[in-house]
Amino acid sequence: MSSSKSGFFRRHAARFLGSLVLTVCVLWALKHTGLELVPSWAEFRLVKWWTVPVYFLSLAAMSYYRGVRWRFLLRKAAPHVKKNRLLAISLVGFAGILLLPFRLGEFVRPALLREKGKVSFSAATGSIISERAVDGLFLSLVLAIALLVVPTVQPMPKYVVGLPVTVTQVRAYGFFTLAGFTAVFVVLAAYFFARDFAKRATLAVFGVVSRPLAERLAGEAERLAHGLDFLRDGPAAAGFLWETTLYWFFNAFGMWLLAIGCGLTHGNATSPTFWEACAIMGMLGVSVLIPGPPGALGIFQAGIFCGITMYYPVEIVKERGPVYACLMFLVQSVFITGSGAAALLSGHTSLKSIAEEENEDDKLGP
Repeated sequence: MSSSKSGFFRRHAARFLGSLVLTVCVLWALKHTGLELVPSWAEFRLVKWWTVPVYFLSLAAMSYYRGVRWRFLLRKAAPHVKKNRLLAISLVGFAGILLLPFRLGEFVRPALLREKGKVSFSAATGSIISERAVDGLFLSLVLAIALLVVPTVQPMPKYVVGLPVTVTQVRAYGFFTLAGFTAVFVVLAAYFFARDFAKRATLAVFGVVSRPLAERLAGEAERLAHGLDFLRDGPAAAGFLWETTLYWFFNAFGMWLLAIGCGLTHGNATSPTFWEACAIMGMLGVSVLIPGPPGALGIFQAGIFCGITMYYPVEIVKERGPVYACLMFLVQSVFITGSGAAALLSGHTSLKSIAEEENEDDKLGP
């Protein structure tokens, strides 16, 4: 077992350097596509400002359910951890996801929860992987349904406003993510409910290429599949799925109100619908899955434009879209960083464990 310690930033220096390069590339690309990150102040004159504090409250409700639902996944691995500590750890973790590149922030929550002799890093990480699998499946399913049933603008533009991608490609990506998350969830479920069969299948398929690789993949899948243990407990599974639904509901509700506040309208001057907000939320969610710079800068705005192009006239998207994307990004950034800082000051968690290297026998990797 290695006892060496090294700084978090030193261990992930290559990722931070890559993030810097990617950020510069994203900013350059945005400048040359015409997609505005920060509109002029005059563009905000039509905003209904009462929607901003309401959106802020929706983020608070969303973050609460997003954080505390974790207890259902940890009911065996960490039953002693109280809800207020889980919420504090989650809020710091969400800030880490926002501020750190290439989704390194996903490492923060398991590292903060880890307790020597009580909660292993691998057990905590397994719960996060399962949470991400359920979230991805839930969100991509909502997006796929919305793409099929929510009426779009007519005629549909060929290209996403401000981006060199077609609407057809964007819609195909939405269905592709559903297929991908379905496959991930099926694999994890297979390793959880039929481990021997799943392991044999993995060795048979990947063993053709490399037996050591196949064994490593099977071992990682076995460990990650433990996060699905909550499915054996009916009340725990129901509780997690209910609070997951509330989490995404408040997310869509806030995006809907902010769309109204920013002046997004249809060609007949009617206001956005809640179901359009669900579609935009889904498109944003699957867009920020792409590893990128801190805050998913550029990718976040592109996801918004991919969504709103399908439901509002091009001239409205060009005029009000930058305001909507900018305001949402700023409010989310302020709330997430502020709530993360408040959680640290609450004394329920500390960043000390993140600065230390995990023990080799407990390390699953960020």
